[in-house]
Amino acid sequence: MSIQINPTDFTNLSLEAHDDGVWVVTLNRPTKRNALDINTIEELVTFFSAAPRAGVRAVVLAGAGDHFCAGLDLIEHHDEDRSPADFMHVCLRWHEAFNKMEYGGVPIIAALQGAVVGGGLELASAAHVRVMNETTYFALPEGQRGLFTGGGATIRVTDLVGKARMIDMMLMGRVYSGAEAEEVGLAQYRVEGSSFDEALRLARRAAENLPLSNFAICSAVSHMQNMSAMDAAYAEAVVAGVVNTQPDARARLAAFADKSGARIRRND
Repeated sequence: MSIQINPTDFTNLSLEAHDDGVWVVTLNRPTKRNALDINTIEELVTFFSAAPRAGVRAVVLAGAGDHFCAGLDLIEHHDEDRSPADFMHVCLRWHEAFNKMEYGGVPIIAALQGAVVGGGLELASAAHVRVMNETTYFALPEGQRGLFTGGGATIRVTDLVGKARMIDMMLMGRVYSGAEAEEVGLAQYRVEGSSFDEALRLARRAAENLPLSNFAICSAVSHMQNMSAMDAAYAEAVVAGVVNTQPDARARLAAFADKSGARIRRND
């Protein structure tokens, strides 16, 4: 069932659809360094709930201005003076948004610049591919602010950098940038200049894949990581059975068979 996404329905997100099925989703609170208030989280839930059924083939996730995202809107959090139950439900909406991203089956390429801090790193870690540039820095300063992560960092960031580095980032406020950030796994690509241009190039490349293949790659892999090895092996076989026999793949397999398709070669 196909549905429509209306960009005018969004306030804190700026949406731009390209003809090739790539959508650019931009956090649009630059004066707040794109900090995540509850309204922004609700818009992320809305967009990424609809994207798989709206013909979105890939997403570039970016931030307006000089920063990707500085994390939780601490001013809103302070002013709301939430109860423990209230903030628990806020965290559950963050999880809803980020789970829609990670498990939704649409490739998400994050274009990172400036601050990718706290909840901003939680948001970035829910994307499938992260591109950083020379301005990008990563941090989890919750320890210094009397806070604890609530948007999945203990799961996703730990998966990226490992438990010891995760604890160190929270405990000591360690900041990663440059080659070191790439080496520990916080980004898969590091560029000089525009991270957005490279993220858009990658999104267009991903959009050329068959949607069912992308759905499996960007959903099934994460689900299988949550299973036992035996269950994951069974699930992998079932997914492969569906994806590898899809009718739309026949032409691509034929191109491989008659050697008319693109060849895989070394980068050099």
